[in-house]
Amino acid sequence: MIIGFIGFGKVSKNILNLIKSEDITFITSIENRSEKTVENIKKCEIEILDTFKSVASKSDVIISANSPKNALAVAKEYGKYVKGIYLDLNNISPDTTFEISKHVDNFVDGAIIGKIDSENPILYISGEMADNLLFLNEFIETKKISDNIGDVAILKLLRSCYTKTLSAILIESTEIAKSHYLEDEFFEIMSLTEGEDFRQKSLSRIKNTLNSSQRKSEELEEIIDYFNENELTMVKAALEKLSR
Repeated sequence: MIIGFIGFGKVSKNILNLIKSEDITFITSIENRSEKTVENIKKCEIEILDTFKSVASKSDVIISANSPKNALAVAKEYGKYVKGIYLDLNNISPDTTFEISKHVDNFVDGAIIGKIDSENPILYISGEMADNLLFLNEFIETKKISDNIGDVAILKLLRSCYTKTLSAILIESTEIAKSHYLEDEFFEIMSLTEGEDFRQKSLSRIKNTLNSSQRKSEELEEIIDYFNENELTMVKAALEKLSR
């Protein structure tokens, strides 16, 4: 079996590390990739092809893991060459998911839940072709939600509603604590109710949010666009905070 990646960031790299099998070959391309991405790819045990068109046409499973902003464009450009399963792992709205399904056969909506570089993330999938990916259970806990394209996308957005908004509140609270020279005390009292590892997890969340604020802002924009009939006061505030 051949698994191909379009986009090679932390998600793709961790999948590569988790799926270890002599029966599976991984492929990607460095076509139009940044110098940093090319360097990361060359450090991995993965076959490099000249173009992503070749990657798409030769893969039994193609994984799109780039960014919410590029997900649809990638599907339009390379989806027509895919003969196997097309698995999208980007944090996109159900509307974008439905649009992608128009350009791709054998489409599966997916999400990696858990820390990106975790040793035990969970892969959630939905779509009529999702059963064909349950073999991944041998390497990654894989759960099929339904046959409906978009169900996983909705769950991704709901999770992002919580996590991105919480991250913005953590950043703001920590900034205020620092301004009053009470950062240590703040984390100490929070740990009494939130658990002993609250500080460690919070600082990790804050660092991750600040390092990828643009991508997380794109995800919040997707949430606001899709759930436009719902009250999203906190989500809109979180987007404003991350944008600053």
